[in-house]
Amino acid sequence: MKIYTPATSANLGAGFDCLGLALNFHNEVELSKQSFMGISIEGEGRDDVWLRKNNTFVTIFHDILRDQNQKFKFDFHNRIPLSRGMGSSSSVIVGAIAAACKFNGIKTTKEQILNKALFYENHPDNIAPAVYGGFCANIVRDGKVLTQRCEISSDIKAVIVVPDRAISTEASRQLIPKNLPLKNAITNIGAASFITGCFFSRDYQNLKFADMDTIHQEGRMREVSELFEVRKTAYENGALLSVLSGSGSSFLSVVFRDDAVRLAKIFGEKFANFRILELEFDNEGVRVEE
Repeated sequence: MKIYTPATSANLGAGFDCLGLALNFHNEVELSKQSFMGISIEGEGRDDVWLRKNNTFVTIFHDILRDQNQKFKFDFHNRIPLSRGMGSSSSVIVGAIAAACKFNGIKTTKEQILNKALFYENHPDNIAPAVYGGFCANIVRDGKVLTQRCEISSDIKAVIVVPDRAISTEASRQLIPKNLPLKNAITNIGAASFITGCFFSRDYQNLKFADMDTIHQEGRMREVSELFEVRKTAYENGALLSVLSGSGSSFLSVVFRDDAVRLAKIFGEKFANFRILELEFDNEGVRVEE
């Protein structure tokens, strides 16, 4: 079988740990039953010895499968950058669960996959769009994820700037304030609500009014100071929303389709050491093909 899981971009500025969307940029895993155990990795992480010996996909797959005697060959084709805020770990978690359930012949809904994934990743902002695709607004209630989802129009695209260095999620969370003034909390609630409304109503033009965050962005961006210039450049050249992707260091700009090529070109010229991705959004989420 083949498993496809999309990259994701979470937080979207003010929607810290709650909002996320899926990108048409996938990791692929080919899985076959063999008489021996085997792992091959192409693309991201191909030279990482630790990734071969401590592979999260393989661990979760066998955990769900519960039959440690069966042997499989795993061929990983990794496109999603590692430790760059594009949901590489959520892609692995969701893909492994979907694959194991399919192999077991269990008819599993996406909701069930999502809630199994919550056991391995306790923030739903990345795992929900990895499962469902599209734009997802999420809460966790009584140990379960509740998601409101909408499809993303082909009228808009994503332009991602991927820096040449990572921001540690664990370290950057230490920069997040433990308490917020009421004014700051209201700012984030309003902006996150407004972003959600814009995606559901496809009023993308007004996304620019919700570029406010008082929780995490500014502190994390200081770890890669060029990101402030990335954001400035994006808004000067037609971006509808330009925000840190997840915990970074990647930066997501949402643009109208006709502006995507031009913005990507400008980014490429101005930030020559960074990788630039011009992407469609993904409305399908994880899928398994036999």
